[in-house]
Amino acid sequence: MRETPGREEEPGTEAPCAASCHAQRILQTLNAYRRSGTLTDVVLRAGGQDFPCHRAALSAASAHFRGLFAAGRPERAAAVVPVGPETPGTAAALAVVLDYVYGAGVRLRAEDEAAAVLALAERLGVAGLREACARFLEGRLRAANSLALRRVAAAFSLASLAERCGRVLRQAFVEVTRHADFLELAPDEVAALLADPALRVAREEAVFEAAMRWVRHDAPARRGQLRRLLEHVRLPLLAPAYFLEKVEADELLQACGDCRPLLLEARACFILGREAGALRARPRRFMDLAEVIVVIGGCDRKGLLKLPFADAYHPESQRWTPLPSLPGYTRSEFASCALRNDIYVSGGHINSRDVWMFSSHLNTWIKVASMHKGRWRHKMVALQGQLFAVGGFDGLRRLRSVERYDPFSNTWAATAPLPEAVSSAAVAPCAGQLYVIGGAGQDGVNTDKVQCFDPKEDQWSLRSPAPFLQRCLEAVSLEDTIYVVGGLMSKIFTYDPSSDVWREAADLPSPVVSGAPWQAPALAHLGVETHSQGSGAPG
Repeated sequence: MRETPGREEEPGTEAPCAASCHAQRILQTLNAYRRSGTLTDVVLRAGGQDFPCHRAALSAASAHFRGLFAAGRPERAAAVVPVGPETPGTAAALAVVLDYVYGAGVRLRAEDEAAAVLALAERLGVAGLREACARFLEGRLRAANSLALRRVAAAFSLASLAERCGRVLRQAFVEVTRHADFLELAPDEVAALLADPALRVAREEAVFEAAMRWVRHDAPARRGQLRRLLEHVRLPLLAPAYFLEKVEADELLQACGDCRPLLLEARACFILGREAGALRARPRRFMDLAEVIVVIGGCDRKGLLKLPFADAYHPESQRWTPLPSLPGYTRSEFASCALRNDIYVSGGHINSRDVWMFSSHLNTWIKVASMHKGRWRHKMVALQGQLFAVGGFDGLRRLRSVERYDPFSNTWAATAPLPEAVSSAAVAPCAGQLYVIGGAGQDGVNTDKVQCFDPKEDQWSLRSPAPFLQRCLEAVSLEDTIYVVGGLMSKIFTYDPSSDVWREAADLPSPVVSGAPWQAPALAHLGVETHSQGSGAPG
């Protein structure tokens, strides 16, 4: 034997791959013996077919057979061992399991076969085959079989397969719901699928139609599930015309008294927008709708040049998108707010009566009816589907004037005036009433007064004074509580209208003036949740 110069074999080492190759040759030989019936000592019977095997090989690979053939067990000497259940599918699954046990690899052709092999491998305790089946099923995952494979994943606790199935269900929801498997889902499964906020649907109409398709598949038995399923459909996001023609006119829904509150909620949202306070008015994460923050106007760093620009910030993507600029609108100290799907801007320095509406549906600014009184340093809020322009300054005096705008008739009308004229106050709607907090009074001195307007009675009243004397404030209502910030205050204050009580809510890292990010939110057709604010100045 020729030696290789400079190389010595270490004592006790094996040639590369010697052990694994040797083991593989033994398995190949045993598998050949199995197929020819050589030296086999037990027969497995499944689905009317016999499979000659070796007890030692089965015991080495299967916890089930290891226990079955243990000393003292009556089956130890049995010549034939049945493997249930007695179906043709079991025989095919057992053939795959035995190929794996004898090292011949795993050959799977269909999802049903893989599921049957997985079930048998689990029962027989054949380690490793579970992962092979799971990988095969993941590779075959499609929208058409995602529901069936999700059941397999749940039955055998296959976390990776379950996660992938969930992803397909969300991304291909519309296609998934067109297959027969969707119609056979249990009510709990349908409800959970409809409730997923991450469904990739362009329009909520697809979710509604899927729910109704499932109910109509067996209407007598399933009509009792209508209310439960409709709770997970975001009816306020449907197109109003579709809602009238397809939802309210649906015979099943007309006969479902429990569904009526959900339909009324949707109608209220069509009129009032986010003011209705319905959680179902929030768009799903991947819809064509998206919630954004809109910034309007302002001035340059020196405070000289007034800017007409508008931009939208998308929190999900963390990107800014330019919107059309206000046409010819280079004013400061105007008021802005959102009503339903649109944004309104009114007044501004000096003494403007103009009102512009940004239509999110048309992506353009439209001039609407002008206010009766020109003003700036005022506030504008939405209440009960209408806009209220409150107080402000006209260049000579603070204003008591309050005007109400009806978007359906495009008209402004005067309401009862403020008890005390103010500018730069905080204004917020809450529990059906309007609250004007603080601001600069007629003499230019800050006030702590809280003025409350009842739109039904067209009357004002005074409530408990605020624990501060400030102007340049902002307020927003949340769950029947008003939060106030700004005015160079370093604290957030809350006001509870029901108890007429003020409280300190939290400290701020630093004092805030104007408090632009706290402007009341509203939902728009292209997904405008707006915290909008014009450029502000004290006064």
